[in-house]
Amino acid sequence: MSSSRTAYYSHLIFDNSLTARSYYHSHCVFTLPSEVKAIRHKLPVAEDFFVSPPNALELTWCSRPGGDWRAEIHVERWRGRPLRLQGDTLTFWCYPTQPVDVECLPGLALALAGGHSTLSRLLRWPEFLSDLPAGQWTWVQIPLSIFSTDTEQFDFGLLRKIIFTQAVDDEQWHTLYLDEIKLRDEREGQPVAPPERLTARAYARHVDLQWEPLNDPEVEYCVIYRAVDGGEFQPVGIQSPAFNRYADYIEVPAETIAYWVTTVNHAYQESSPSPIIATSLRPLRDDDLLTMVQEASFRYYWEHAHPDAGMALECVPGDEHLVALGASGFGVMALVVAVARGFVSREAAVAHLHKILAFLQRAERFHGAWPHFLDGRTGQVVPVFGRYDNGGDLVETAFMMQGLLTARQYFDQETPEERALRDIITRLWEEVEWDWYRNPADPDYLYWHWSPTFGWRINHPLIGWNETLIAYLLAIASPTHPVPPSLYHTGWASQAPRARRYRQNWGKTTHGDRYVNGREYYGLRLPVGVGTGGPLFFTHYSFLGFDPRGKRDRYANYFENNRLLTLINYRYCVANPGHYEGYGPQCWGLTASDDHTGYLAHDPTPKNDNGTITPTAALSAFPYTPAESMTALKHFYYERGRELWGIYGFRDAFNPTENYVSSIFMGLNQAPIVVMIENYRTGLPWKLFMANPEIPVALETIGFVPDMPS
Repeated sequence: MSSSRTAYYSHLIFDNSLTARSYYHSHCVFTLPSEVKAIRHKLPVAEDFFVSPPNALELTWCSRPGGDWRAEIHVERWRGRPLRLQGDTLTFWCYPTQPVDVECLPGLALALAGGHSTLSRLLRWPEFLSDLPAGQWTWVQIPLSIFSTDTEQFDFGLLRKIIFTQAVDDEQWHTLYLDEIKLRDEREGQPVAPPERLTARAYARHVDLQWEPLNDPEVEYCVIYRAVDGGEFQPVGIQSPAFNRYADYIEVPAETIAYWVTTVNHAYQESSPSPIIATSLRPLRDDDLLTMVQEASFRYYWEHAHPDAGMALECVPGDEHLVALGASGFGVMALVVAVARGFVSREAAVAHLHKILAFLQRAERFHGAWPHFLDGRTGQVVPVFGRYDNGGDLVETAFMMQGLLTARQYFDQETPEERALRDIITRLWEEVEWDWYRNPADPDYLYWHWSPTFGWRINHPLIGWNETLIAYLLAIASPTHPVPPSLYHTGWASQAPRARRYRQNWGKTTHGDRYVNGREYYGLRLPVGVGTGGPLFFTHYSFLGFDPRGKRDRYANYFENNRLLTLINYRYCVANPGHYEGYGPQCWGLTASDDHTGYLAHDPTPKNDNGTITPTAALSAFPYTPAESMTALKHFYYERGRELWGIYGFRDAFNPTENYVSSIFMGLNQAPIVVMIENYRTGLPWKLFMANPEIPVALETIGFVPDMPS
């Protein structure tokens, strides 16, 4: 196995389920009289049997004449995960609860990407195993070559499903527990050492464990052992060697909690344990909870930043070299909060920011604008959204500049390092050619993309109400390449037929198609926005730095508008017209995130609501709805923390109806939690960004005037 941070996931099919009861990434069907045990067509999850804690899969079936059954285990897909697995051998552990003849075990096949034609031949267990003892775990290793046929060889790197299906109809019930399902290269296991310098930091319901980074490529994973109040040590979880941190969520009453950690090699041989460390849980005040969430969410941008670029990855786990510009801009603002809160030192933050700035200076730019995604090693554009996406992205550039201008104000000391930092930011700011991003064929708008080879082919004007307000504000504020203030009204707030069609197209309504809305939703009249207002990131991304309090343009007071839009989102979840499990006053928040179908901008409309709650939605809304947001935070942590809380705070999204929890943390969603909670607590990011001398002048030229909401 390679030592890269994504190597673990290039082999993984199943190690553990984030959710209890059933495993989302599976599918079971049967035809009577045969049966296979399933929970809503998903394989059950067992917590009493496992190789890697805390759980395994349960395959229980009965094959009868005239019937059929099938159980699939899917290779989980998430943003940025390489589509190709590595390895020449399928391996897994299995545990039969009762004696079973290998002739009676299920058929086994592999499904690969590409359709029905890519189904391997069906194997019978006697082809690769002579005996399977009951009541113990057996490690099964199957060379992938035997799944091929004489006439067809398969590319097993494209594996998408492992399929168990009815074989001999012996009319008996059987149970196999399955764990650690992977593609691997056959190799000898070399001895491995336990982690060093284990530390523990306790909170109300979890303990943060940390150890020195592991550089031994022989380590398959770490195992975390816990002992409660002097009891025996029990394995409670594992961690990929890509991380040197584990968040252990505690559901049992405990006064003293002790830990040790081991490592396991590729042959599943375990090291000796690390030295023991003990701690105690402690009650947290509301203020402490906010700090805890901010610090954990910030770690995403500090501990897992790209090693060369210093930039934020699109998601973790994910592509280890795909850095996201806008998420990195948000991360810069989170870095400022981290220094102010004492999470990292000022000196370390300045050094880290210099690494980011060095990367931004050498990265590809297109008339001053960076692309949405870049390769963290080279700084070259990565056209994730297709070949036309090979140029500048003005909106992501605006998100980055919002962060850099905030940092320019914060790092104000007269040291050589901070003076150089401010000078570089100013130069990068002045090099953005905002005026270039007016398509000459339609100059009333700023445009999202421009490509050196395809020009304006993507043809996406920036039309509000959405997340792109900050692009207009910065374009008007630019000291070197400004656009006229009138563009705010002809572009962002346009009333033109094209703008109306644009809003109607994505909102599927005429409500708000003239930018202003004025209609009532769930007892609240919304001044600006399409329909019920859209996903909540509309109220976050442009307002991480832009302080909407106490001012209005000719259309709205945007703090009040954001508050109303957030409350509509909240009241929609409380009303729960889709009857989704979990929704209510304590569990709410619809915005763009990972979900069980891919990536979706969830909002309070039936067409864009599939039961997925995204923690960043409610938590980044603290300035607008502090009471409702605190209720959600406590629910996510105290009642759903076992599934949701991880090393970088709350996981990206969850769907109780589907029993689904996202496996990833996302760069676009963690930093807004840090920044907007700070805007609620002290207003520091707002104060810093608004202190840039260009910003008040731009607001005045647009027509913003002092205002207090009624």
